[in-house]
Amino acid sequence: MRESGHQGRKLKLTGLLNRMPILFHQMHRSPLRLNTISRCLLPVAALVLLTAPVSQAQDSQGESSSTAPKPLPPGAPDSPHPKSSNKKSKDKDTPTNSATDQPTWDPLRAEKDLEVGQFYLKKGDLDAAIDRFQDAAAAKPGFAIPYRYLGEAQEKRGDKQEALKSYRRYLDLYPHAEDAKKIQKKIDKLWSEVGKKDKSAG
Repeated sequence: MRESGHQGRKLKLTGLLNRMPILFHQMHRSPLRLNTISRCLLPVAALVLLTAPVSQAQDSQGESSSTAPKPLPPGAPDSPHPKSSNKKSKDKDTPTNSATDQPTWDPLRAEKDLEVGQFYLKKGDLDAAIDRFQDAAAAKPGFAIPYRYLGEAQEKRGDKQEALKSYRRYLDLYPHAEDAKKIQKKIDKLWSEVGKKDKSAG
C-alpha cells in the first residue's frame, strides 16, 4: 500500500515536470503570471521537499543495517571520556603522558616539512632547512628523501661529517635511487675531505 502511494506521487511529479514547458509558455502570454507560477511551482517544490527526506532516511537506514559497526583499534578505550579520579593513574606511564618522547608517524607532515625545507634551502636559510628536513625524517621513519636534502644543506653549511652521515643514510634507505652514483661521489668527496682534515689535525 505504501509502495503504491509513493509510485502515485512519482507519476504526479513526472506529469507536472512533463507539463512544465507548456505551463511556462502559457505563463508568458497570461496576464496572471504570478498566479500561474504559484500553481505550477509550489506543488512541485512541495513534492520534492516532501519526498527527499523520506528517500534519504531510507538510504541511511539501509546503509546502517547493511554495514557492520567499525571495530575499535587495539588498545582504544571503551568510553570516549574515561574518568580517572585515582592519583596513581595520573603518575602511570601512558601513551598520553609520554607522547612527547614517542615517535610520531605523520606522513603528511613529513611531506609538508620536506616541501618547506626545500623552500628554505633554495632561499639560503640553511638552519631552517635542516630543522625541517630533520622533522620530516622523524615524522616518517624510513623516508629517504629528507636525508638527501639534509645532507645537501649540511654540506652547504660546512658540516661535512653530518652531511656524510645523512648521505649514507639516504643510500641505506634507498640504494637504487636514480641519483645513487651522484650521491656516492659526494660521499667519496666528503670522506676524502674529512679524512684530510683528521690527518692535518693529528
